[in-house]
Amino acid sequence: MINIPAMTDEFNLGDFLLDRHIREGRGDKAAIYYKDKVITYRELLDAANRTGNALLELGVEEENRVMICLPDCPEFLYSYFGAMRIGAVPVPVSTMALPQDYKYYLNDSRAKVLITDEDLAPKFVEVSQELRYLRHFIVSGKSGSGQLSFEDLLEQASSSLEPALTSKDDMVFWLYSSGTTGTPKGVVHLHHDMMFFMPPYCEKVLSMTEDDIVYSASKMYFSYGRNASIETVFLCGAAVILVPELPKPEVVAEVITRYKPTLYFSIPTSYMGVLDLLEKEEGKYDFSSLRVCISAGEAMPKVIFDRWEKKFGIEIFDGIGSTDVGGIYISNLPGKVKPGSCGVLLPGFEAKLADDDVKEVPDGEVGSLWIKNDGTTPFYWKKHQKSKEAILGEWFNTGDQFYKDSDDFYWFSGRGDDMLKAGGIWVSPVEVEGILLEHPAVLECGVVGNVDAANLEKPLAFVVLREGYEASSQLERELQDFVRSKTASYKYPRWVKFVEELPRTASGKVQRFKLRALLKDNKVS
Repeated sequence: MINIPAMTDEFNLGDFLLDRHIREGRGDKAAIYYKDKVITYRELLDAANRTGNALLELGVEEENRVMICLPDCPEFLYSYFGAMRIGAVPVPVSTMALPQDYKYYLNDSRAKVLITDEDLAPKFVEVSQELRYLRHFIVSGKSGSGQLSFEDLLEQASSSLEPALTSKDDMVFWLYSSGTTGTPKGVVHLHHDMMFFMPPYCEKVLSMTEDDIVYSASKMYFSYGRNASIETVFLCGAAVILVPELPKPEVVAEVITRYKPTLYFSIPTSYMGVLDLLEKEEGKYDFSSLRVCISAGEAMPKVIFDRWEKKFGIEIFDGIGSTDVGGIYISNLPGKVKPGSCGVLLPGFEAKLADDDVKEVPDGEVGSLWIKNDGTTPFYWKKHQKSKEAILGEWFNTGDQFYKDSDDFYWFSGRGDDMLKAGGIWVSPVEVEGILLEHPAVLECGVVGNVDAANLEKPLAFVVLREGYEASSQLERELQDFVRSKTASYKYPRWVKFVEELPRTASGKVQRFKLRALLKDNKVS
C-alpha cells in the first residue's frame, strides 16, 4: 500500500514526489535510466534544486508558468520538478507541434520562461516576435543569440533549495488538451490533485512497488505519459526509462530488450506495430521482463489484445482516463478483464452515465460519462464557458459515451460528438473501427458520419492498408461485407475511402473532426 499522508492545507507535490524518497532512504536508488546514464534519486533532487534556483534568479515567482518543450530526457524532469518546488507552474507541451501552436500555448498561458532544446528552438524563434509574455528563452544543448544555456544555468546555481510553502489548492501543473475536437484548452491541476486520482490506479491495476521499472511509449508531455513516467514512478519510489526518440516499433523492442522494464505503457496502434515487427523478427527481442502491460488513449480492439496475450501470455489492462480528471479512472484489473471493454470503475471515483438532461440512463444504454473525484481539474484557463459546460459542482462531464453491462464493465462508444446515427439508430465509430481492424488488409482506420443522396447520415470509413494490399472497389466491398458479417447490418460503412495516413493528435488519437472536414471540403473522392 502507498502511504498517503493526511492532506493539510500546506502541501508541495514536488516535496512529496522527490524529497520524501530521500527521507525514506532511497537517495542512492536508481530513479532514471537514460541512454548510458543511471541517475539516482539524490542526483535528481540535486538537479531539480539547481533548476529551481536558476528560475528564481531569473525572477520566476509563485504561480508563474514555465513552459517545457523537451523530449523525454532528464532535463524534462529537472525542469518539471524544479518549477514545482519553487511554487511555479510547469506547462509541458508537445514536441511535435507547429510554430503557430507554440505561439498559442505561450501567449495563452502567459509563460515567462520557456525551456526547450537546440533541435526545437528554431520553431520558437520563428514566432518569437509575436510572443507577448515570454521573458527568458532557455535552451538545452547549443544555445543561440538571445537564448540562455540550460547547462550553464544549472552549473552556476546552488543545489540547496527548500520547497516553497504552497497550499494544496495552489496550481501545480497545466497541460493543454490534445485537441481531438478543436482548439486545445489549458487544463489546470492543483497540488493535491494527484493524491486523489493516482494512488487507486497504482495499487489496484499496477500493484506497483519501488522495485518496478517503467517504460512508456507515450511521452511525458501527454497526460497518459505523465501518469506513467512521472506520477506512478515517483509516487512509488520506482525507476523510469526515458527515451527521446519516437516510439517506433524497433525503438520500443530495443528499449524493452536492453533495459528490461517490468511495466510497459502504450497505445493500441503502437502495440499493433510492435506485434507486426516481432512476427518479422522472431527471436530477436526479449520481452520476458514485462509483468504488466497497459493501454489507454484510444479503445483497445479485441484483436490486438488477443494477439498480445497469445504472444506473451500477458493481458493488456486497457483503461480510460483524461487530462481533465488527471489519470485513469476506469480500467481492467488483474483477474477481472473483459477484452474490448475499458474495465470497471476504480476505488476513489464515482461515475454516472447520463443523457443530455443529466439524468442517469439504465445499464445497457449509452450515456455521457460523468466522473467525481477531488483530483479533477477545477477549471480550464480562460475558458469560462467551457468550464461551465464540463463541470457541475463536484461532477465532471468527460464527453465520452459509454454503456455499462450487468457486471459493471464500461464499454466505450466514442466521443459525444463522434457518435452518428444510421437508420435512426446510434452507431459507435469505435465499434466499427474495431471490426475493420480484424481484417488482414487494414492497418488503421477512422469512421465518421457522411450524408447520402437522401440526406441521411451513414458510416464512412477511412482506411490505411497494410503493405501488400491495393485499394480497389473489390476490396471496398469485401470490407463492407466483413463488417456486416460481424455486427448489425446498419452499422457497416456505406463508403470506404483508402488513404495514406490518418490525421492524429501528437498523442496518437484519430482526429475525426479533421476527417469530417475532408468530406466537407470535398478533399476525398
